[in-house]
Amino acid sequence: MKYRKFGNNEQLSAVGLGCMSMSHAYGVPNDEESLATLHLALDLGINFWDTADVYGNGKNEELIAKVLVSNRDKVFIATKFGFTQNPDGNGMMFNGSPAYMKKAVEASLKRLNIETIDLYYAHRIDPNVPVEEMVGGMAELVKEGKVRYLGLSEASVSSIKKAHAVHPISAVQSEYSLLTRDVEQNVLPACKELGIAFVPFSPLARGLMTNTLNLNELPEDDFRKKLPRYQQEYQDNNQQLAAGFAELAAQIGSSPAQLALAWVLAQGDNIIPIPGTKKRKNLADNAGSVDVTLATQHLQQIEALLAKYPHTGDRYDEASKKMVDKEDY
Repeated sequence: MKYRKFGNNEQLSAVGLGCMSMSHAYGVPNDEESLATLHLALDLGINFWDTADVYGNGKNEELIAKVLVSNRDKVFIATKFGFTQNPDGNGMMFNGSPAYMKKAVEASLKRLNIETIDLYYAHRIDPNVPVEEMVGGMAELVKEGKVRYLGLSEASVSSIKKAHAVHPISAVQSEYSLLTRDVEQNVLPACKELGIAFVPFSPLARGLMTNTLNLNELPEDDFRKKLPRYQQEYQDNNQQLAAGFAELAAQIGSSPAQLALAWVLAQGDNIIPIPGTKKRKNLADNAGSVDVTLATQHLQQIEALLAKYPHTGDRYDEASKKMVDKEDY
């Protein structure tokens, strides 16, 4: 594994591990395989693990704790707070208030069974709570020793700068892949300027760029079933794109997943993607991306292929879009 600098003196694996799918959103959990995947991550030197309190209503944090606690010095753990169920029980809302986060952090610490969270993210930006107030509350958690570094998720440049003025923001997490590139316009340059790590989630376009995703076989409880990109109207375009990308990967000597991650890694030395998986074989494949070197010719071939199949669909439905702080993307 190769490593990238984070914060003051941390060395994080250039490819992290997103743990959401182990307990949430993507079909039926398999705890035995997930735990084996976490142990393999340790063996591979993947020390940057990402979860959130909302994943499986806390079950993901509890699952990770079974491996994390006995290997605490080997793992840099990130988790997030803020999503809660609407009072009527339908859908989710976001609560970024300091009062709520104080309860949330204690619950996460208990589930993870640790004393300090390495990186604590606000899972979204709360339109009803000033960013400065939210980050001020998060800064108190740092003073109390409950968290070490602060992060934001799906935040606009305006929110990032307001937050960073209150307390250093060490990481910004947003969706970023070959098919989702909104952040390139403003967010990526701002993170680079401010010395903030950028952490792409879904860097494989939720599996699409691996050329192994059969949209017709997704279970009904799979999160992708409600996202535009994974619907019938975009299926032909996206499957042809994925197949063409797989051919290009074979020519370069990598798997499609490795090529997609190598492209993300090549976009900046402050970028640390967190592809999610609950399977050992996928984790091992993802880890190999750090050894793929892309020449200018390869990057040009990738861009030409993307231009050939432009009808990829939106990454989010309307309800999910409303939760993204996107005023200046």
